[in-house]
Amino acid sequence: MTVAPGPILVIGFGNALRSDDGAGPAVAARLERDPRMAGVAVRSEHQLTPELAQDASGASLLVLVDADAESEPGRVTVRRLEAAPEAGTAWTHHLDPAGLVGLARELWGTAPPVVVVSVGPVSLEVGERMTPVVTAAVERAADAVAQVVEAHRRA
Repeated sequence: MTVAPGPILVIGFGNALRSDDGAGPAVAARLERDPRMAGVAVRSEHQLTPELAQDASGASLLVLVDADAESEPGRVTVRRLEAAPEAGTAWTHHLDPAGLVGLARELWGTAPPVVVVSVGPVSLEVGERMTPVVTAAVERAADAVAQVVEAHRRA
């Protein structure tokens, strides 16, 4: 497999004012200081917005990091996002991962492979602090992202 040209883009997203929903931004903050991420564009976002589609379309790999309410608390999961269907024309102010990739493909004619790294939350209640379980999972999620990035670089 040949790696497409373009930067690797990592986006940690979620609401840091809703306890463990801040896991994505916490992982992004950790990765911004990680030497394994040299040359990787790391961003922290409140949510996935249509404006991110252009950046995503130019990436060789897109890694999205978020809390996943369907996962066991503290569990870190890594999955490849299957190709998104055509985007359509009904857009709101935020997107899910498949919608972001679909929009990139629709507007710019290309979309990168996407890997989603998720952390299972304990609490999504209003609060500025993550639970100890999810705080401990941030390091494991950062390591998972670094492994995905390294595998992509070797491909």
